Amino acid sequence: MTKKKVFLGGTANNSTWREQLIPQLQISYFDPVIKDRDWNLEDQEKEMKEKKECDFMLYTITKEILGFYSIAEVVDDSNKKPDRTIFCYLEEGFDKYQLESLKATTRLVKENGAQVFTSLEEVAEYLNSEQVAKVEIAPKRWCGGCEIL
Repeated sequence: MTKKKVFLGGTANNSTWREQLIPQLQISYFDPVIKDRDWNLEDQEKEMKEKKECDFMLYTITKEILGFYSIAEVVDDSNKKPDRTIFCYLEEGFDKYQLESLKATTRLVKENGAQVFTSLEEVAEYLNSEQVAKVEIAPKRWCGGCEIL
């Protein structure tokens, strides 16, 4: 069985959600964050390749978010590939108005058919269950007196 893989998109900016989630995962992952140097064209190309190859696209939003591109990505992916898209936001640290906006985004993403969570534990449980789910066994076919697979 090939191990499935998840792209860990979303808030960077010294957010620790990846370090909290990764130990809980039984699925492979790609972390696009580069910590020890500036992001370059090679990193961008690798990220684009991983986005195409990963089974799941996770976008986690935390209070450390500075830009808005991850929100655009999750909405776009929830339209184009809802069965592969996962949105998670961690409520801690957001004000009332930011939470209202995140909840509206959640409704939009969910209506598109993507998975939505508000905790890393829920995300890990879902991804780990997807790792072992959907293992399909081809039905046996019979040809006269012999079994053909």
